[in-house]
Amino acid sequence: MKYYVAVLAGAMSYGILSTIVVLAYGQGYQLGEVVGSQLLTGFILSWTLALYTKFKQVRKAREAGRGEGGADSVQDLQRLTWKHRLMLMAAGTPNVITGLVYYQSLRYIPASLAIILLFQFTWISVLIQAAGKRRRPDKITLLTLLILFGGTLLAAGFLEQGVGDFNVWGIALGMASAVSYSLFVFFSGKAVPDAHPVYRSAWMVTGGLILLCFLFPPTFLFNGLIWGQLLAFGLLLGFFGAFIPPVLFAFGVPHIGGGMAGMIGAAELPVAVLMSSVVLREQVSVLQWIGVIVVLIGVVLPELRKLRLPRSNTMYS
Repeated sequence: MKYYVAVLAGAMSYGILSTIVVLAYGQGYQLGEVVGSQLLTGFILSWTLALYTKFKQVRKAREAGRGEGGADSVQDLQRLTWKHRLMLMAAGTPNVITGLVYYQSLRYIPASLAIILLFQFTWISVLIQAAGKRRRPDKITLLTLLILFGGTLLAAGFLEQGVGDFNVWGIALGMASAVSYSLFVFFSGKAVPDAHPVYRSAWMVTGGLILLCFLFPPTFLFNGLIWGQLLAFGLLLGFFGAFIPPVLFAFGVPHIGGGMAGMIGAAELPVAVLMSSVVLREQVSVLQWIGVIVVLIGVVLPELRKLRLPRSNTMYS
């Protein structure tokens, strides 16, 4: 259960990001500055946690002496070869791409719609997982995806307004963020799953920061912007976007699978819609809220089935 809760909390953390980004745009900050401050904060927090974890392991090993497991617990970081580190850094890059295209979409479409499009990673993740296992999703999974798709149409407002009323470029960016996020969920569970979650997360954030520095040189570190409101936005985005979710995903995804992680990640949706409605004052109709409820039903359905059927009979465990 703790692995499911970890992925759920990570997904909910992602849900508040769009609101913070829109507020940052309102203060005149640009895409590279917003994402850069987020990843820099996440990098510092991740490695602070990694060093603290290392310190605790060393102290525990010293207290235990040569007791069983004492020496082994200290070797988690050293066991990561450079091949493993590069694999983890590569696995972290889709998360950066997600942030870039998702945050850019917020310039063209409402935050409540952007999160709906990002949310399409739920069914994309299941398809990726099925392709990776070379197995067709079972009937309950297909039914769940159908429910999720119908709820998405309602929650996005497409049935009320029509797709043509929205910015095409914004919709394309939102869908691109869904694909990259699906890849992040998939690779975060595949890359060196036996390594300590804290170290896995730190190296994935490192890879993302390196990629971002190539795409958007961190000039905000030298022109003084970081000491303004950008620092506050960066701290919030870094904590809830670049620190908490990767740590929790690195902890939970290897144990529950990418397909189930993609479904549980749907909890991000109601959080984001609620934040955009309350904080940004975006109008969310009753029909859209019904769509959110339908989506949540789709998320709960596989778990209800697991309570009735033996674990071995479910496809994604």
